[in-house]
Amino acid sequence: MPRPHPPEFRQRAIELVRLNEKPVSQIAEDLGISDSCLRNWVKRADIDDGRRAGVSTDEREELVRLRRELRVAKMEVEILKRAAAYFAKDHALPK
Repeated sequence: MPRPHPPEFRQRAIELVRLNEKPVSQIAEDLGISDSCLRNWVKRADIDDGRRAGVSTDEREELVRLRRELRVAKMEVEILKRAAAYFAKDHALPK
């Protein structure tokens, strides 16, 4: 897997694309990155800047965090249900 590029590099690459002086493929080649990589950076930046509809990076991070919390909460509830059933069965009053 290629090493991640610094945020400053990404930002400057996006600015070069937005200047519209060269095709995206030429800018990507000049920078030594793939065309699709640069297009994805521009798309993500457009969404984050509100130029394009979609889920922003901050919203995506929050969504991931909330899904993780929900998964943990569901597991905890399941454990508590099983514990309650175990103790209810174990301590049932004889008839």
